[in-house]
Amino acid sequence: MRILLVEDDLEQLEPLHAALSEAGHIVDGVEDGETAQWLISQKSYDLLILDWLLPEVSGVSLCRQYRQAGKTAPILMLTAKDTTSDKIVGLDAGADDYLVKPTDVLELLARVRALGRRSPLWQGDILQVADLQLCLTTLTVTRDRATVELAPREFNLLEYFLRHPNQVLTREQIEQALWAWGNEPESNAISALMRRLRQRLQLVDAADWIETIYGMGYRLKPIDSPAEKEKIKG
Repeated sequence: MRILLVEDDLEQLEPLHAALSEAGHIVDGVEDGETAQWLISQKSYDLLILDWLLPEVSGVSLCRQYRQAGKTAPILMLTAKDTTSDKIVGLDAGADDYLVKPTDVLELLARVRALGRRSPLWQGDILQVADLQLCLTTLTVTRDRATVELAPREFNLLEYFLRHPNQVLTREQIEQALWAWGNEPESNAISALMRRLRQRLQLVDAADWIETIYGMGYRLKPIDSPAEKEKIKG
């Protein structure tokens, strides 16, 4: 999932950002509500995690504005406010869930998984094209009883391919989908990532599934039979 994480305390923002990234999510982490407002206007998110108390624009205000704009992604509020009346304020503003600080990382990840299942885009914890399966909770790819663990960025790329099978994806589309705001890749990053993913897929005999469409981009195209493999190689 692409997640917007808004937390003004760097000592909390950095470990939460790291944990969510390691779990395979693409995270835009910011420290203030104004920057968050701008990002919400520019990008689509699968989940928002908002601190209640933020400089300039509060998390509750962000939540309310987001819902008034007709956007439906789940929202998780983080706050030290734990009274029933405070929770009611957050839920009435449009929040879906509520986590009291200090934040337990394991509980946060569990809440994120649960909220992700509420998304209309949720297709289950397993994405599958032909006989290739990607487990979203373990970051592993399986085919023909062989299972390989992926690094988070490799996982992000394969997930993107599996959600867009047989489509030609440009380098610009891949960059926008996989890299967080303010963390743009170096010029050779996509080529290097594609090479690493193909090496991983080789372990499940699926490296040839990723085609390079010269001058356009890349495409995930399942190759099932030996005859098709020979045709591609030729």
